[in-house]
Amino acid sequence: MEYTEIMVRYGELSTKGKNRKTFIQQLAQNVRQALRPFPEVKIQALRDRMHLVLNGADANQVMQPLQKIFGIQTFSPVVKIELDEEKLKETALAMMKDHYVAGETFKVVTKRAYHEFIWDTHQINQEVGGYLFEHLPYAKVDMKNPDVTLRIEVRMDGIYLMSQVIKGMGGLPVGSSGKGMLMLSGGIDSPVAGYLAMKRGVKIEAVHFASPPYTSPQALVKTKQLTAKLAPYVGSISFLEVPFTEIQEEIKKVVPEGYLMTVTRRMMVRLCDAIVERRHGLAMINGESLGQVASQTMHSMVAINDVTNTPILRPVITMDKLEIIDIAQQIDTYDLSIQPFEDCCTIFTPPAPKTRPKVEKAREYEARLDVEGLIQRSLEGIKVTKIDAQYDEHQAEKVWNIDGELVAETFEEEDFSDLL
Repeated sequence: MEYTEIMVRYGELSTKGKNRKTFIQQLAQNVRQALRPFPEVKIQALRDRMHLVLNGADANQVMQPLQKIFGIQTFSPVVKIELDEEKLKETALAMMKDHYVAGETFKVVTKRAYHEFIWDTHQINQEVGGYLFEHLPYAKVDMKNPDVTLRIEVRMDGIYLMSQVIKGMGGLPVGSSGKGMLMLSGGIDSPVAGYLAMKRGVKIEAVHFASPPYTSPQALVKTKQLTAKLAPYVGSISFLEVPFTEIQEEIKKVVPEGYLMTVTRRMMVRLCDAIVERRHGLAMINGESLGQVASQTMHSMVAINDVTNTPILRPVITMDKLEIIDIAQQIDTYDLSIQPFEDCCTIFTPPAPKTRPKVEKAREYEARLDVEGLIQRSLEGIKVTKIDAQYDEHQAEKVWNIDGELVAETFEEEDFSDLL
């Protein structure tokens, strides 16, 4: 069956009242980004639904990227025909033959917005249903729980037919809720937190604290690969590699063992806060789950949050580990996350960190550091790269600083082995 368009339904966006237009425009922008390989597809973002006019593009290929776009409730491949009752019956039969197996049950459901059409809703159901019953082998009608439902919409500009309704991601279009900085480690929780934040419309940038030589190049590549797993939901994600070695070494020198983790986290939040401001974000995002480790108790969160007034979003805060793992497996980040490359949060972990750190003590120990100097030097060393779903550690990449200025461009190594 050659489909003429894909019909996209908004779901939650339809409840947005006066702001609906803004959300729909953001969704249209995201769809356009995802469909860059299909320049012939025309996007018509209307108030009640979106039409992707295929203009010859393959429907199955176009639908693949749609399955990872937040803000889409459902979508259907559609054939649009002129307002002709004979053409309607013929097209309905051709469509059903594509998806119908002999002996299955079916029903016809019609919506008639254009009331000048020769048949009313009941007549369309009766005429088309009768025609299908006559021409489909061993056909059975089931109005309550059919195997296949043929949906017909009659509008002023034509008749739309569809026999599939494919579930989308739901949620809100990425970018409709502003931008946030995801504190992305190499663990299980933070990629899930980023995924859930995007589902609520947050555009994320990934902030990764690297501490070479204590953390390996493989740990950095792993985190970029995790970012690549999240990229299909938005197109591409800015990845910020934050140098953290000097800060961790200085903390290790002057802070008592029990407060190492607390002060380290406070410095991470200070850095992320500065990044939010410099890159025009609205919030920080992390993968903290209440009570999971020493730094994720309520007391620890109070002591760590003390250094910022910027909102910190914690999408997995109430989930247990099994719930988080379940989502990680769904989004295909779990196997990467459990690879044994340590990040900067684990290499300096003390054997007995404080689970009830006091804010006053944390401030006292932090005062032993040159906080402003350490933060400034780290910010100056940040490397920003763009990560998409096709990320390859061996490919050329451009590198920017925190302010978006291009500072380097690496090139792919050419293979001359065939000339040797």
